[in-house]
Amino acid sequence: MYDANYSEKVMDHFMNPRNVGEIENASGVGTVGNAKCGDIMRIYLDIDDNGIIRDCKFKTFGCGAAVATSSMATEMVKGKSIQDALKITNKAVMEALDGLPVVKIHCSLLAEEAIHAALWDYAEKHNIKIEGLEKPKHDIND
Repeated sequence: MYDANYSEKVMDHFMNPRNVGEIENASGVGTVGNAKCGDIMRIYLDIDDNGIIRDCKFKTFGCGAAVATSSMATEMVKGKSIQDALKITNKAVMEALDGLPVVKIHCSLLAEEAIHAALWDYAEKHNIKIEGLEKPKHDIND
């Protein structure tokens, strides 16, 4: 079961993922997918009136790296402001997991895109513009 190409942190987040599930009446939901590998990632955000992410959950259909990057990304955005969450990059997710094999880097990119898609959904629901946020490219709900 253990793959030497994955760090202990990746394996831990895969075997014991944090924040799995849905948030009912979420402030924002982002769903992204990668047609090449078949991974689908959905991130739910609960954002308070001060723009702080109170809770974050995910559902991911995909490989172990996709599950691990989703799990780590939710841990990284919890308690952050919208602007701070927007700064979380795929590189930051990979570094937090102590790296990913080259063929799995796209999973960390999906995590970043899912956060952005959920923030975009939040902005649209609240009719606001979030500085620096662009319309998601891979939101499969479009």
